[in-house]
Amino acid sequence: MTMQSPAPDHKGRTALLYARLIDPGTGLDETGGLLIEDSKIADLGPEVTADSVGDAEVIDDVALVDFIMRRARDTAQINVHPMAAMTKGLKSEEMAEIGLLRDAGAIAFTNGKTSLADAKMMRNVLAYAKDFGALIIHHLEEPTLAENGVMNEGEVATRLGLPGIPREAETIMLERDLRLAELTRGRYHAGQISCRASLDIIRAAKERGLPITCGVSINHLTLNENDIGPYRTFFKMRPPLRSEDDRAAMVEGIASGDIDVIVSAHDPQDADGKRRPFAEAADGAIGVETLLSAALRLYHDGSVDLSTLLRALTANPARLLGLPSGRLAKGAPEDLVLIDLDTPFVVNPELLRTRSKNTPFDEARLQGRALMTLVAGRSVYNYAEQRST
Repeated sequence: MTMQSPAPDHKGRTALLYARLIDPGTGLDETGGLLIEDSKIADLGPEVTADSVGDAEVIDDVALVDFIMRRARDTAQINVHPMAAMTKGLKSEEMAEIGLLRDAGAIAFTNGKTSLADAKMMRNVLAYAKDFGALIIHHLEEPTLAENGVMNEGEVATRLGLPGIPREAETIMLERDLRLAELTRGRYHAGQISCRASLDIIRAAKERGLPITCGVSINHLTLNENDIGPYRTFFKMRPPLRSEDDRAAMVEGIASGDIDVIVSAHDPQDADGKRRPFAEAADGAIGVETLLSAALRLYHDGSVDLSTLLRALTANPARLLGLPSGRLAKGAPEDLVLIDLDTPFVVNPELLRTRSKNTPFDEARLQGRALMTLVAGRSVYNYAEQRST
């Protein structure tokens, strides 16, 4: 691969040559080049060579949503697409102004890390969102079953003497939501599933033709409850890490396409929140910077082919959220990631850019990493530059 940092004004022609071009949305996987003009993909494929590119350089409140969009346009180096609250203040008492929030730029609606327990309210949210084609993303946890639980209910929790959260806390909420999605025909996305039983429910619902999708976190694809070991609080999260059988089921779901999206579940917590007894520690872990490398574990061990894996990380999320990115095509936004699939490394939390260091992959041996990230033709991350600082 030949590459060089883009020109500062990003208005000229830039080419990336001798690269492996992968677009999981179309099945593209070939060696060739990619030509960029004015932050758009002008051409790509094996015919894009050094001779053909000429002089190219080689390389919950409407006002709040509006503020975030304007702030992102003015200052952000990356694309920022806000989701809005589906109930006011996330209190599950009054539906938010979904239509106005969508017009302001919200790409989806969620109740955050709190499940909407009121079935009638959830029905109204789905029905109202349907009129605007809006996507509802929901956290799956029946609150009375999950109350006071701190990890997966089962043998490991019993051995550690910790109160557990049964899988039924997830599956009961999922079953209810899917019945309401069937009733309203609203667009519904299960934010994170974590167990085999939930995957079976999703498969059955899709077979019935329901307009539903689901995601899984990178943690639930690569870790299980045994990783908690001697009360390691970096592994305390919501939903909790499940059994190895459940983890394997999540991998099967990605490989089969029944699970649509892999998410980072990026949920930073400060040191004080994690340096406590396990039962008292805060839920959550960082995940953005280790997402790609951890996901490549599934490619390297042969569990999931590369195109399917990248589709769940790129094209599928973009499609569900109605975004033009996540694909390699003429005229598409020039948002690219250059990846080295094979370089091994050990995760050092002190080298992570996020202020919070609560990663469950502390000292994990991973293989493959991003070398450069381009957003609208602008280099916003360069591994070589990071190593030199």
